[in-house]
Amino acid sequence: MDGILPLWKPKGMTSHDCVFKVRKMLKMRKVGHTGTLDPDVTGVLPICLGRATKVAEYITNAGKEYEGKVTLGFSTTTEDASGDKVEERKIERAFLRSDIIELLHSFIGEIKQTPPMYSAVKVNGKRLYEYARKGLEVERPTRTVKIYDIELLDDRKIFEGETIAFRFRVRCSKGTYIRTLAVMIGEKLGYPAHMSYLTRTSSGSFTKEDCTTFSELEEHIQENTLENIILPLERGLYDLPKIEISDTLAEKVKNGAVLSQEALNWSKEFMEAVIFHQHRAIAIYTAHKEKPGLVKPVKVLG
Repeated sequence: MDGILPLWKPKGMTSHDCVFKVRKMLKMRKVGHTGTLDPDVTGVLPICLGRATKVAEYITNAGKEYEGKVTLGFSTTTEDASGDKVEERKIERAFLRSDIIELLHSFIGEIKQTPPMYSAVKVNGKRLYEYARKGLEVERPTRTVKIYDIELLDDRKIFEGETIAFRFRVRCSKGTYIRTLAVMIGEKLGYPAHMSYLTRTSSGSFTKEDCTTFSELEEHIQENTLENIILPLERGLYDLPKIEISDTLAEKVKNGAVLSQEALNWSKEFMEAVIFHQHRAIAIYTAHKEKPGLVKPVKVLG
């Protein structure tokens, strides 16, 4: 069984829990996810099956879209609603809708983030949450991420109260911590904050409309209709250029041969491209860095 199962991840499960459960339900070992979602977060989690596990990184590296809620007034150890309160401060002013929109738009572009201690980022071979659970704080690497768009999903004209919460939608690059973004929004407004709700609405080309729940997956297994919900692995490579080749070249590509750009009708603009034979992806090739005019395989998909 090869392909991509866009799963709607339920609250309370880790991404690894979801992979384990899919393996058990489908009775197959070669299963992988495409980007960690925290247990409290729901949303789009594409699961790669069989041959499709070879393209998991391309889905992981694609852009994501989230809908979240930031709550101003107190911060937490985990930067989300599951953590203990760290700092609390009553809101002593009102914010106009225009203030909030202007602030959100100020994040569009490249921003720097420091991953939260309760995260899966590795430092010295251990995940940050392993240090955090022991009460240890270590130096964390700052990363640059990109916010493509962010909008307010709240139609109030004035935001006021001892705590203030509002929903937003954000499109962003791989590696963006929305929890940390919520804290950064609070900092710019002058108050401690945390992310009180989050769902991932898209991952690469996969949206909520593509997704299947665990209960729906069980129904499809019983009715023997899995082909209705498992999408071809090519969906995970939607943003790469595509080259269709002949039978003669196909054998060489399947064997991982280094080829001339001319043989593949390779455009000089291509960094990577998906090689198709009979409308099926069989490899991903890249321009050879050491040998101009040649291309070499990144992945042979079979």
